[in-house]
Amino acid sequence: MTPGNADLLLVVDVQVDFLPGGALPVPGGDAVVAPINDLQHRFRHVVLMQDWHPADHVSFAETHPGRAPFETVALPYGPQVLWPRHCVQGSPGAAFAPGLATDRASLVVRKGLDPRVDSYSAFLEADRATRTGLAGALRERGIARVAVCGLATDFCVAWSALDARDAGFDVLVVADAVRGIDVDGSLARAWAEMEAAGIRRIGAAAIG
Repeated sequence: MTPGNADLLLVVDVQVDFLPGGALPVPGGDAVVAPINDLQHRFRHVVLMQDWHPADHVSFAETHPGRAPFETVALPYGPQVLWPRHCVQGSPGAAFAPGLATDRASLVVRKGLDPRVDSYSAFLEADRATRTGLAGALRERGIARVAVCGLATDFCVAWSALDARDAGFDVLVVADAVRGIDVDGSLARAWAEMEAAGIRRIGAAAIG
């Protein structure tokens, strides 16, 4: 793949709280920083996503008395995995990972701001009705193909990739520039769902 004017690199949630030692660490999450920095130099268009929650967000286990992280509860929009408190607006944990290049990004999109609704996807919140506006922004820039990288493969990366495909974009996931959490087999399910949707897996070395 040789990126052109209609190609975009979507960098998902490479933030301090998702790195080893953070509030919600993704195993090996820090290993994506170097390949993502290298990839950014190959794309004319780069968008950074940033998880950006209020302190009382509905996805936090501590907002549900008696519940623990990684349990699932029923919310008005469907099942919700409960997480440790993470990526609180303005906190050190919500910052981009140390060393992550941000100067090439033409757009930074923050998600998860509504305290009542989680938001894994760069395109649609978890209620599956509220749009972030990213699809429209990409169309106005003439983007046709999106290469997704970042954290975590089985949640925000997969949801973003699937929604990008549903929005009509050709989608690839850069396999060596993502890492997953894997809650009860979620990683294998995510890759299977993406493959079934026509999303292609590609290595960074295959991007020229």
